[in-house]
Amino acid sequence: MTETNKPTIGFIGVGLMGAGMAKNLVTKGYPLVVMGHRKREAVERLKALGAREAATPRELAALCDIVHLCVTGSPEVEASVRGENGLLAGAKPGAVIIDCSTSNPVSTLALAAECAARGVQFVDAPLSRTPKEAEAGTLDTMIGAAPEVFARIEPVVRCWAGNVVHLGPVGLGHKMKLINNFVGMGYAALYAEALAIARKAGLSVQQFHSVVGSGRMRSPFYDTFIQWSLAGDENAHRFTIANGHKDMRYMAAMAGELGAVNPLQAAVRNSFAAMEAAGQGERYVPMLADFIAAMNGVPPAAAERS
Repeated sequence: MTETNKPTIGFIGVGLMGAGMAKNLVTKGYPLVVMGHRKREAVERLKALGAREAATPRELAALCDIVHLCVTGSPEVEASVRGENGLLAGAKPGAVIIDCSTSNPVSTLALAAECAARGVQFVDAPLSRTPKEAEAGTLDTMIGAAPEVFARIEPVVRCWAGNVVHLGPVGLGHKMKLINNFVGMGYAALYAEALAIARKAGLSVQQFHSVVGSGRMRSPFYDTFIQWSLAGDENAHRFTIANGHKDMRYMAAMAGELGAVNPLQAAVRNSFAAMEAAGQGERYVPMLADFIAAMNGVPPAAAERS
């Protein structure tokens, strides 16, 4: 602990979501250490607010009581935790690692066991909502942690989250997150296909929106998803096809391990797989509407606005 009586917080992964989360931690009085990121503007903004920078996970862990990871997925989480320059190599006994990434629960449970053997707690706290809420400090998070560990980290988590759900032991957070993202990516695939068929049938995006956007099928996900087709707003829903596909692969693996029947989830995964295979993995999820439209011989929605 520092003289502020607040734990020193570490943050690895100050990208679209992490930058806003880290900003909320440092502006709400927590000593913050960040690791260098390819997007230097986020690191420099945080340093200007008072954060320090570490060169490696090991160096960061040695300075911190609680470390956040907000990276792409399990391979990146494992690389940050393991190895001679990983978090475990530098972590102090009693430290907590909070994985805010969308990770494979099998990996999460393995890392939790490795950390426990070193006297370190591993928590899964994946996120929901968008970079806008990350900046505002109002993200949703679903947490897997022992009760006493949750009590310790809750004040820290509430710096960047508005809705905090403690589900139970480690692993349940990432399991719930995959299910949550299946619902979200399922909406995306459904809206994209429905919109493509509507346009092929002679209906405009505006006509589609006038019905779906004002009826019972409307949802907060729809509200951000439709803005690309309706108004060309690429920043309303900033989540990439590649990330959606990765999450659906993790979900498929979890379903397979459970012996669950998942025909709808397989279809959703394949929509994302097809778009990424076509070289469009870095486009955002609402742009799936253009990809499905093209499969149906329908021009991008932008053609209606030109």
